[in-house]
Amino acid sequence: MVVAEVAAGLPVRDFRWYKGRRHYSGWYHATTGDRLVAYESRLELARILLADFARDVVGIAAQPFQVTADDGGRSRRHVPDLLLVHDDGLVTVVDVKPPDRAQEAKFVEQFAWMRRLCSLRGWNFEVWSGADPVVVENVRFLAGYRRRLVVEPRLFPEVLQAARGQGCVGGIERALASRHSVEMVRPALLHLVWSGALTADLSRPLGTRTPVRLAEEVAG
Repeated sequence: MVVAEVAAGLPVRDFRWYKGRRHYSGWYHATTGDRLVAYESRLELARILLADFARDVVGIAAQPFQVTADDGGRSRRHVPDLLLVHDDGLVTVVDVKPPDRAQEAKFVEQFAWMRRLCSLRGWNFEVWSGADPVVVENVRFLAGYRRRLVVEPRLFPEVLQAARGQGCVGGIERALASRHSVEMVRPALLHLVWSGALTADLSRPLGTRTPVRLAEEVAG
């Protein structure tokens, strides 16, 4: 299996939409790889959002492949939910399941089987049942500003410069208020947080008091 080809491929199974469907499914346009990624539930979408926001993820694929193999005399077949490629070459295969269903015996056995198969290739296997809801909602909100089409790129240098002397969202906005409206500055600022040029405390709901720093200062 060539990881790059799998990561760039389409889902191996078709998605079905019909009236009364209980799961919320659709397509998300990821900045990682500049491509559409399919999801079959809001929980899957949340994991995709976090992967798209992660600095070390360089590839995201949904329903990337189907595995058929023997498991102690039992034939198993499974399509994992996601495949993530990291900048160091590491691969993570992800199965997304709500906490209650992840504890069901049939899934526990399936996950153990997948973990063994992934380890044979030197891959990680992750069962994801959710994360801090505040962090997830903050990332979901930031994703609305992920594309440069919805912001004003010419403001980026000014926002970054203001961030050198200000420690929060509101401070940056006030520092630029004499030249630009909040409606112009805030989308540019949030895009810079999404892209990683700025870092923000996402453990609490985003607001004007949210601490913001230059990523280069944090790294230093």
